[in-house]
Amino acid sequence: MTEKLEFEKVLDQGENAVVAFGHDRTPLEKVQHFLHSNQAAVPLIVLLLSVAAFGIIVGGKFFNPFSLTLIIQQVAIVGIVGAAQTLIILTAGIDLSVGAVMVLSSVVMGQFTFRYGIPVPISILCGLACGSLCGFINGWLVAVMRLPPFIVTLGTWQVYNATKYIYSRNETIRGQDIEADAPLLQIFGQQLKVGGAVFTYGVIFMMLLVVLLWYVLNYTAWGRRLYAVGDDPDAADLAGVPTKRMLITVYTLSGLICGIAGWVLIGRIGSVSPTSGEYANIESITAVVIGGISLFGGRGSILGMIFGALIVGVFSLGLRLMGADAQWTYLLIGALIIGAVTVDQWIRKVAA
Repeated sequence: MTEKLEFEKVLDQGENAVVAFGHDRTPLEKVQHFLHSNQAAVPLIVLLLSVAAFGIIVGGKFFNPFSLTLIIQQVAIVGIVGAAQTLIILTAGIDLSVGAVMVLSSVVMGQFTFRYGIPVPISILCGLACGSLCGFINGWLVAVMRLPPFIVTLGTWQVYNATKYIYSRNETIRGQDIEADAPLLQIFGQQLKVGGAVFTYGVIFMMLLVVLLWYVLNYTAWGRRLYAVGDDPDAADLAGVPTKRMLITVYTLSGLICGIAGWVLIGRIGSVSPTSGEYANIESITAVVIGGISLFGGRGSILGMIFGALIVGVFSLGLRLMGADAQWTYLLIGALIIGAVTVDQWIRKVAA
């Protein structure tokens, strides 16, 4: 009835009037549209509430500069690998091999240095090249061979995982040897103290990487093309976006970032071990999903991924300080994953 009256008003205004049917949004609809336009809002709200809750429950042991920066240190690797995973998922893909690529790159750096006596800077570049090559292979199989990303990276995860064990002979290069002969490999583990807070160079690199990718994704033509490919690859192709080249570029860049994560990993654990980073692929996907990035591609913010990683870190440290069983962390993180996907579906449905 209300719409009929509005239509009659428009008719009274003359034939040049524009007919526009509409209604005031309900508070719930306003929330939905706000969340759609501010994609990192949900994980940021959850993060702030989590910090406040554990600060109240645990008290001073949790809510102090050292504990809060310890959380950031613990999620540095997940944040860097999560940045690589974010680029892939924004294209409506997924990469199960990111953890294996990271560790394989670190193994190459260590083995080239200590087995062959190659100068450390060149060994590091070879490790980064290894990560980039692994990403390129994934991208070529997805873009050119048109194989599903899940199947491709499930297969290459097994290949890269086996390669790191075979090539390293399942041997660990000790931290003492690295510190004595190749300290550059451990540079990302060096600490920087600011008051009561303790940062590592790995944490600083993670922050700079996220800021750089945030700018690229939001303010460059390359970033807009990436979102377009993830939202609708056929429409992007018709609009002149080189979708195949974009996919190969994104997967290669993801591999390079994982290679850098391998270098940061050496600094984090102090050694080169083929068994490290076993769950980095799952942890990166967890950070992306909790961070509100849509698994269907084309929507999400890399800032949300960092918030998602920090949420996991807050729950892990908070529950540990409370003396709770570690399984409670997995239970709550699982619930957050399901909740994040549910919210994403809800937002997509209303905003469509």
